[in-house]
Amino acid sequence: MEVERKPKSMGVKKKGADKIRQIPVNVEHVSEPRLRKPKWIRGQFPGGPEVARLKGVMREQKLHSVCEEASCPNLGECFRHGTASFMIMGDICTRRCPFCDVGHGRPNPLNENEPRHLAETVAAMGLHHVVITSVDRDDLVDGGASHFAACVREIRQRAPRMTVEILTPDFRGRVERAIEILVETPPDVFNHNMETVSRLYEVARPGANYQQSLDLLRAYKAACDKKVLSKSGLMLGLGEEPEEILTVMEDLRAHAVDMLTIGQYLQPSVHHLPVRRYYTPEEFDWFYEQGMKMGFTHVASGPMVRSSYHADISAKAVL
Repeated sequence: MEVERKPKSMGVKKKGADKIRQIPVNVEHVSEPRLRKPKWIRGQFPGGPEVARLKGVMREQKLHSVCEEASCPNLGECFRHGTASFMIMGDICTRRCPFCDVGHGRPNPLNENEPRHLAETVAAMGLHHVVITSVDRDDLVDGGASHFAACVREIRQRAPRMTVEILTPDFRGRVERAIEILVETPPDVFNHNMETVSRLYEVARPGANYQQSLDLLRAYKAACDKKVLSKSGLMLGLGEEPEEILTVMEDLRAHAVDMLTIGQYLQPSVHHLPVRRYYTPEEFDWFYEQGMKMGFTHVASGPMVRSSYHADISAKAVL
């Protein structure tokens, strides 16, 4: 696997204020009053024996979950049901998105044993559906596509009946190479999140490009001989207008995306982008209805919905 040369000071992980202050676009909002969470925003208690067991398994195998690293409010619920979204290629991201709680810095070298450890773990857990996501690895020549492919390949060998979903970064500047690699080991679901509306990309997703993300979703699906479902996700509450949300949904359908998740953005800390609006459950129901009218095969829309929340149930409904 090709890896570019790195500075000696790798493995430096910055979170919270240390991470946000490095973002080129100023995020001046720490002094703003925070909106009070409405009664329908409630995550389940993130503890319990099953949660502790799964965390222990991951630590033993040197694995990470996006559930933990991104401070997902559904961690307790998902872990107690024996499901998790695995985050490969370490826990240090090369991007500095101000909505995300994953640490930023200079990543460590890839662990060549991670694909095998991941496959052994998901097989031992007896999962029917596994979600594999990653930090952004702009330091790698292929953006980490080869590592994704190795993980899928190992899981197929050890658990051939398991369905596999990959939630990838945008492979900035390496899209064609990444697609060439990933079509050799296609998942059942190819997921890449748009996250927000085009107008807010410069603030919310510095380093990303709205059209490039759309093109990645369409290009990968078109390149696969095997029937692969495409999926994307949106988070609401960053200051977008409902009409802009509908535009993203229409763009996704125009780029052959099959499945969609829509959830409420929650501010991880005072240093991250603030919540500008809390959408009601009724409004999420309305977006669900609009999505189904547009022709999505599956739409999960609700305040606590996340890209991989109940991904096994969503995939089972359409696979």
